[in-house]
Amino acid sequence: MVNIPDNTSREHACRHCGASLAGAPHVRERDGYCCEGCFLAAHQKRALPAGIDETQFALAEALVCALDAREHETGLHSKRVACHTLVLARHFTTDPRQLQQVYWGALLHDIGKIGIPDSILLKQDRLTEAEWQIMRTHPQIGYRILSRPPPMIEAAEIVLNHEERFDGSGYPRGLKGEEIPLWARLFAIIDTLDAVTSDRPYRKGLSFDAARAEILARSGTQFDPAAVQVFVAEETTLREMVELKCDTAAVPVALPA
Repeated sequence: MVNIPDNTSREHACRHCGASLAGAPHVRERDGYCCEGCFLAAHQKRALPAGIDETQFALAEALVCALDAREHETGLHSKRVACHTLVLARHFTTDPRQLQQVYWGALLHDIGKIGIPDSILLKQDRLTEAEWQIMRTHPQIGYRILSRPPPMIEAAEIVLNHEERFDGSGYPRGLKGEEIPLWARLFAIIDTLDAVTSDRPYRKGLSFDAARAEILARSGTQFDPAAVQVFVAEETTLREMVELKCDTAAVPVALPA
């Protein structure tokens, strides 16, 4: 795959789903172009072992679509962090069932926001302390939603703990160190990576290097130092995946072997 000028993207569509690539992140393939959504779907299929229940995956992704519609979200944040978290998780397990749980938990990490009032969830101004107290209940709400179906119980633990911090200053339970489940500790790094490198109403997304510097600076406080080491080990892969999101010209990104 090779770089092409940004203006050529207006003349092409994704060869997989047909979506217009005008101003949208995409990669160039041998037989055409691939949008970010289809790239992530291919990454998911290659990162997860064969035999995964496609129906269960479709239901999980339908839940994310429902949340995105509620939040007026048009990006692929949930799909990105799910795929990126798998990159780190594969350092610790090759068990297909566990990887499936990691993917679901990362994909559905914010599903509890469905239970947050619109006046808070969609508020454009800074939240008051009282409103933050309500917003901080979304991990417990998400846990109650996902812990009911037995196939998602481990994923629900990621949802419950994804806002915890390694030094114990997170929420909802103030867990510290290895009290926080491993998969949630990995996810926390990826969530920050995507947040820093994504556009916000008040700023443009920053570079991978800026996100990397922030993650390294917070090792031992917000993040598990061992998880940060794994992040550094996978820097090349994650950098390529992030650069796809940040560039609307076709960029050379390799799928995992």
